Amino acid sequence: MSQPPPDLPPLAQAYLHELHVLRQLSPHTLTAYQHDLRQLQLLAHEDGSNLLSATNAQVRRWAARLHAKNQSPRSIARVLSAWRGWFDWLGQQSAEKKRLNKIHLLTNPVADVKAPKRSKPLPKALSVEQAIALVQQAQSEAAEKQDLDSIRDAALIELLYSSGLRLSELLGIDVLISRDRKEASAGWLDWDAAEVTVLGKGGKRRSIPVGLPAMNALRAWRNFQQAADLQSPSPALFISAKGQRLAPRTVQARLRTLAIRAGLPTHVHPHMLRHSFASHVLQSSHDLRAVQEMLGHASIASTQIYTALDFQHLAQAYDLAHPRAKPSKA
Repeated sequence: MSQPPPDLPPLAQAYLHELHVLRQLSPHTLTAYQHDLRQLQLLAHEDGSNLLSATNAQVRRWAARLHAKNQSPRSIARVLSAWRGWFDWLGQQSAEKKRLNKIHLLTNPVADVKAPKRSKPLPKALSVEQAIALVQQAQSEAAEKQDLDSIRDAALIELLYSSGLRLSELLGIDVLISRDRKEASAGWLDWDAAEVTVLGKGGKRRSIPVGLPAMNALRAWRNFQQAADLQSPSPALFISAKGQRLAPRTVQARLRTLAIRAGLPTHVHPHMLRHSFASHVLQSSHDLRAVQEMLGHASIASTQIYTALDFQHLAQAYDLAHPRAKPSKA
């Protein structure tokens, strides 16, 4: 049986004391530093090494050991930062010949050691069933209330999900305009071609097809405006009750409320419909290039993240359907 690791050496305790007295770190931060130094002490003890004379190779090995114990990249980065500070301080003590006799740190052994790269979180997307429930809720309220807000909301939600637009792109769309005004417009809807043209990131224009349900909802919104004889000073496709171009926060709030009424178990925001569009089109078509074009990504690397979402969907279906994927009963 291995012996328990010794307590932190006096120099480490002196370092913590200096952090407390001179830098006046909070008790919580000091506790975190102490924990990280104890981890360093334990790893050195397991290797039969001296904490005060760690090498770069040892530090790399110890960081890898933390990673093997399933510590997150964020946690390892914090630990390495604490170790780096400790060895910086130790090097200063050595240079000034304070408290040290034969220890001379020429370089900090943690100086060029980096934590593992953090995995990029997958975008949150609705399932097909959830997306349909949301648009059906919007359509149901539009049919029931027959007012400006509900009919407009049904149209914009259908368009968001149908064409994978960013919120800024959606709100920049104008009603059908003449050719000589197109250059000055951020976007427009071609009613005959069932196609929307928007100005995306980097000032690049792209055209995206609009599905039949979305076109029907958009026509219902146009017909409502014409029947109500709404006079708007704004050329915007989506306007408020005051005739102004719709504000992003209004869309966010309306979408969040609709999602709650639809019984969705998650916070829904406009960009989630863009993620859902990309994920669902990719699941059906497996055409990554087409999805890239419709999303307006400059690099296909940005689009490839949706292949992970697609695999998640396949893995979930496998786990639910395949007999050998189900855990056996004891």
